[in-house]
Amino acid sequence: MIFLKSELELQAMERANRLVHQVLAAVRETAASGVTTAELDELAATMISEGGAQPAFKGYRGYPATLCTSINDQIVHGIPSPKVVLADGDVLSVDCGAVIDGFYGDAAVTFAVGEINGDALRLIEVTRACLEDAVEQVRPGNRLGDIGAAVQQRAERAGFGVVREFVGHGVGRSLHEDPQVPNYGEAGKGLQLRPGLVLAIEPMITIGSWRVCVDRDGWTARTEDGTLAAHFEYSVAVTPDGHRVLGVEE
Repeated sequence: MIFLKSELELQAMERANRLVHQVLAAVRETAASGVTTAELDELAATMISEGGAQPAFKGYRGYPATLCTSINDQIVHGIPSPKVVLADGDVLSVDCGAVIDGFYGDAAVTFAVGEINGDALRLIEVTRACLEDAVEQVRPGNRLGDIGAAVQQRAERAGFGVVREFVGHGVGRSLHEDPQVPNYGEAGKGLQLRPGLVLAIEPMITIGSWRVCVDRDGWTARTEDGTLAAHFEYSVAVTPDGHRVLGVEE
């Protein structure tokens, strides 16, 4: 079922997403060689609690942490651990969610720990551009296929792979709502976008194969061929005259 949000509901989602982006900024500033992903998770948990919110991920279908911290060939859902120590040259994707007044915020970023090589830097830049291209397609009258096609075209033009097994989603009073938002597809096809719809758009792009395997922990998803992956995410509302990226100051 598709849920359209009122302006008051969008304001609640704005607050939740603003906190999420503040957490992601703090995590990015803290991440460095020698820091564990558990330390990043503790920082996020503290900030979310002090912000008057609850973590969106912890306990969701049994997930054990506040953040998802996915390193190098890990695409999404990497579990923070005191045994996972960041090192110079790592590519770190961090996904965060928070709940305020019953509404969810959800966003993700990928960044370098220390210095990275040119291929890794290009992957991050292209994945971020995929997100920006996708957001530009969010306006009344456009369709879900326009979003997926924008991501796919940018990524494949760069010679990268587009993950199929995981997709974006609607978001609101639940972390995952209808519709699903693939990062591939045909422009002009699919659900027509209407004001009040909020989509979590999240390109997941790889240097090599788009195929995925999942670790024994049941969560950590990696590239099948061991190549690097990157992941960015915004929660984006369809407005009468275009779109609003929730939680991000223009």
